[in-house]
Amino acid sequence: MSTRFSGEGNIGTPPEYREFHGDNDEPRRLLRLNVYFDNPVPSRDGYEDRGGLWMPVEIWNKDAEHWAKLYQKGMRVLVEGRLIREEWTDSDNNERVTIKVDARVVAILPYRIEAVTLIPKQQEIDGEAKPSDAELPKEPKGRKAKA
Repeated sequence: MSTRFSGEGNIGTPPEYREFHGDNDEPRRLLRLNVYFDNPVPSRDGYEDRGGLWMPVEIWNKDAEHWAKLYQKGMRVLVEGRLIREEWTDSDNNERVTIKVDARVVAILPYRIEAVTLIPKQQEIDGEAKPSDAELPKEPKGRKAKA
């Protein structure tokens, strides 16, 4: 089973970071978050949670180690990715099923955020603002530049 997923929730435990070393020089990096996706419904007293669920959220990325320091328990996040059904057997030999999110995006929402600090771009550190290669206009494919 693989289905698109988008949901808003709170990180419920500290992030878990792991590296998996294989035949390649570069290890595969995993950041796992346990997120409670709530279902807030307006009520007289504000909002009432009606039937949320916990799901593990996995982020496979080379920057996972850095992100493990960024994400914190209690943060409100928006998760986009795909649902994956994983079958497994527990220690008592019972068949189990876990639904998890293979995340493409985990965005931090600004609830309970006190401050945000951005790292300067490399060209700003060098003392001169220069456009990066990504910011320069590119020639369309199939056309040659005029001399």
